[in-house]
Amino acid sequence: MKTRILGKSGLEVSAIGFGCMGLNFSYGHALSREESVALIRQAVERGVTLFDTAEIYGPFTNEEIVGEALKPVRDQVVIATKFGFNIVDGKMAGVNSRPERIKAVAEGSLKRLGVEVIDLFYQHRVDPNVPIEDVAGAVKDLIREGKVKHFGLSEPGAHTVRRAHAVQPVTALQNEYSLWTRGPETNGILDACEELGIGLVAYSPLGKGFLTGAMDKDTKIGENDFRKILPRFTPEAMEKNQALVDLLKRIAVEKKATPAQIALAWLLARKPWIVPIPGTTKLHRLDENLAAAALELTAGDLAEIERAAAEIAVEGQRYPEHLMKTTGL
Repeated sequence: MKTRILGKSGLEVSAIGFGCMGLNFSYGHALSREESVALIRQAVERGVTLFDTAEIYGPFTNEEIVGEALKPVRDQVVIATKFGFNIVDGKMAGVNSRPERIKAVAEGSLKRLGVEVIDLFYQHRVDPNVPIEDVAGAVKDLIREGKVKHFGLSEPGAHTVRRAHAVQPVTALQNEYSLWTRGPETNGILDACEELGIGLVAYSPLGKGFLTGAMDKDTKIGENDFRKILPRFTPEAMEKNQALVDLLKRIAVEKKATPAQIALAWLLARKPWIVPIPGTTKLHRLDENLAAAALELTAGDLAEIERAAAEIAVEGQRYPEHLMKTTGL
C-alpha cells in the first residue's frame, strides 16, 4: 500500500483509508461486532493505516469496535475520531463545541478506543455559537497535555479553516469530495489546503455507494438507511445521475477496472495530499477499493473524464436543506 503525507504535519497514512461509520451506523445494515473487528483487521493486513470513526457513530459503539480491532496494532495505525455534538438519550441533539464539551468528548473517546492518545481529532461540524478560535484553543490544550496529536475540521468553510489554523495548525480537513460532489474545487477548500499545507481526507468518495454502479432508479432504500432522506437518492435523481456511473463504467472497461476503482483513482490523481476513506462491510469490496491505489490514470484519461463530466449536471443536493446548513460555515 502506497502512503501519503497529510499536509505539512508529517502525518503519514495509507493512500486509501477506511471509513468505519457504515460498519454499524447509518446504512440500515450493521455487521456484528465480531464481523466488524475481523474486517478492520483484514484492512490492516492489507496495509491500511488510517481508520476513521466518531463519538456520534452508534453513538459510542463504533469507537469501541475500532479500539478493539486495532488494539494489537496500535503503534502501526492512525486513529481519527470526532467531537462536536450533544448526545441525549442515545441521539444527536445539536452541535456543541464548547471547550469543556470538547475535553469531555476526548476523555470518553480515549476510554472507548482504549488508547492513550487520539492521533487525529476533528471537529465534526462547525458550531456557529462557539468561535473557532476557542475550539482550536481547546484542541491545542489537549495536544499540549499529550491526549491528542493532530487537529482536524470536518466540512468547514475556507475562512473558518484559516482562523482555526492561526491558533492551532490544522493537519487535515475531512470534507465530502468525489466525482459527483466537487464543492472543494470551487468553495476555496482545496485552495486553503494547498496554501496552508493541510491534507484533505475525502469522505463518501464513492458517492455513498452510488458511484460503484451497484444502485439505480429501481433500488429500494431501507427505512433505516439514511440515504432515504438524501435528495440525490430519489428514484428520479438516481435515474438522471446514472450518466455519471455510465461514464465511470466506460473508463473502467478501458482500464480493466471497476467504476469504484476509477472514482477512487480520480480522487488520488487530484492532489498528492488527498486521502479517500471509503467504507464497506464486505471483504471483496475492501479489496476492490484498495486496488485503486495502484491504478494510474493518464493525463488523457483524466482529460476525458473531465470533458465528459462537465456535460453531466448532477441532480439533487447532497444533503437535505437542514443538513446543508451545517456545512461550509
